[in-house]
Amino acid sequence: MIVQLSRAWYITVKDIRTYYLKPPLLSWGIMLPLVMILAFYLRDPQDIRAAVPGLIGMTVLFGATSMEAVVIAFEKRIGAMERLLMAPLSPPALLVGKAASGVFFGWLTGAIVWLGAGLAWGMPLAPGGALLTLAVGSVAFSLLGVIISLLMREVFDAMTLSNFFRFPMVFLCGVFAPLTAASLPLRVVAALLPLTYTVDALRHLLLGGAGTLFPLWVDLLIGMAFAVVLYLVSLWLTVRRLEDLL
Repeated sequence: MIVQLSRAWYITVKDIRTYYLKPPLLSWGIMLPLVMILAFYLRDPQDIRAAVPGLIGMTVLFGATSMEAVVIAFEKRIGAMERLLMAPLSPPALLVGKAASGVFFGWLTGAIVWLGAGLAWGMPLAPGGALLTLAVGSVAFSLLGVIISLLMREVFDAMTLSNFFRFPMVFLCGVFAPLTAASLPLRVVAALLPLTYTVDALRHLLLGGAGTLFPLWVDLLIGMAFAVVLYLVSLWLTVRRLEDLL
C-alpha cells in the first residue's frame, strides 16, 4: 500500500507541475474570486460579508474541477494515460494520484479567498472548521471532475459536461443568496448537490449560522458522504471504463 501511495504521489506531483503551476491557471484561479468579490462589493459594500461563504465555495468548486474535469480526457488523447495503465499501478492509486492535484488546487484557492476575505472584513476565521470544510468540498469536487473526464472521450466534451454541472450548482446551492429564501422545490434540489453543504458549513463558521439550512455537523457528514460515494463511482469507472476509452 505504501508503494502504491508513493507512485500516486509522483502522479500528483507530475500533474501539479504540468497543469496547475501554469500562469493562466494560477491567474484564473485567483482572478475569478477576486472579480466576483469586487462585483458584489460594488453592488452593495455593506452586504459583501453575506456573500463571502458562497464565493469561497464557488472558488473551491472551480479550482478543484478546472483541470480535473479534462486532464484524463486530454491524457487519453495524447497516449499518456495508456502508459500509466501499463505501469505497476493499482486502480485506486491511479485514481488518488489523479484526483489529489485537483484537491490541492481547490483547497489552496479556497483557503486564499477565505483568509483574505476574513482579514479584510474582520470575519471569524474558525480555521479548524473552515479548512476542514474546504478539504471535504475539494475532495468531492475533484472526484466529480474525475468522473466527468472518465465519461468523455474528447476534452471539449468534458469541458461542456463539467459546465453543465458547475453552473447550475452555483445558482442552486446558495452561493449568491441564502437557501432559506428559496422555495421548497429549490431547497430539495439543492439538498442533492454537494456544493450546498460546503456553502452552508461556511455560513455557520463565518456568519454565525445566518441563512443556514442544516446543522454544521450535518453539512460535514453529508459532504464526507458525497466524497465517499463519488470516490466509489470514480473507482468503478476507472476499473470498468478507462481502458475501453483509450
